[in-house]
Amino acid sequence: MASDVLVKCVVWDIDNTLLDGVFLESAGELPPADPVLAAVLRELSSRGILQALASRNPPEAAQYVRNVTEADFAAVECGWGSKAEAIARIATDLDVPVDAIAFVDDDMLERAEVAADLPDVLVLSPEDAADAVDWPQFSPAVITAEARRRGRLYAERRSRQAAASVFGGSRDEFLRHVGTRITIAAATPSDLPRLQELSVRTHQLNSAGEPLTEAELSHLLASADYEVATLRLADDFGDDGLVGAAFLARTGATSISVPLIMMSCRALGRGALDALLAWTCRAAAQEGATELTVPCLVTDRNVPMRLALGVAGLRAEPGSVAADGRALFTRSLTGDMPELPGWVAVEAGK
Repeated sequence: MASDVLVKCVVWDIDNTLLDGVFLESAGELPPADPVLAAVLRELSSRGILQALASRNPPEAAQYVRNVTEADFAAVECGWGSKAEAIARIATDLDVPVDAIAFVDDDMLERAEVAADLPDVLVLSPEDAADAVDWPQFSPAVITAEARRRGRLYAERRSRQAAASVFGGSRDEFLRHVGTRITIAAATPSDLPRLQELSVRTHQLNSAGEPLTEAELSHLLASADYEVATLRLADDFGDDGLVGAAFLARTGATSISVPLIMMSCRALGRGALDALLAWTCRAAAQEGATELTVPCLVTDRNVPMRLALGVAGLRAEPGSVAADGRALFTRSLTGDMPELPGWVAVEAGK
């Protein structure tokens, strides 16, 4: 793992790691939580780093660890298969790249297997993990209220996905059924820490492909040349808070550009990015623009962003990727505009 890659998820073993003993070898009294590692887990959770379990144990071991650590685990893999395969499933389930995962296990052979099969994972012994709170990989520059609730938000996500799997209607019908609420509003200075966090953490749903500092975002917010809109998302399962933003800039008498549109992956599949793009098109048209452009970095990871741009009617010319790796997605604003769903409330200036 590169030293500048922030860890987004720590995957823990249970026996002789989070527990001070072996779950299945306890004679009458189950082992307590390891006090040092449980404290590390709580501290990392408070920084917005997800916690997960991968252990050779029955599922009831995971529930016991939840109880004794009082932790919200975003994903659990209990069984007797490969730890590397378990970590790969966790990465897919949480939509976290493997180079943003750390794995903690007391067993040297387990660590060696994961290091061999998933070389981008940061592999740690319990002794390493005890010191990890001071490492840069575990020290995000910004810790927001959303970050502190991240474990709970992923637990709500699991409940939402379970409900969706048994719902018989369409996606839009499900979004209405669970009371989806989207609010688009003008950004304020109090939003800056969360906007900066999104700029750093979003990859799949980020058109610019590079983070901005809080000072750069503050300058854009204060500039009369830009309009910055935020999107907040909630439903009956919980409130995700501020999950996305769009930055609009007039680039000519009849053209408006969006140099940055970004969205948390937690909002993927919940209508949020489609709503923000629809609002962006309509806001630009109300400004009198006849064309909307979105320069978008083309990477393997931001395919969902480029697909969403296409759904909103923005197209890039084949072979139009510039030397900086960006393609210019363009849409005429003279025809029909994309519709905003009924659960979207607009409080932005346009």
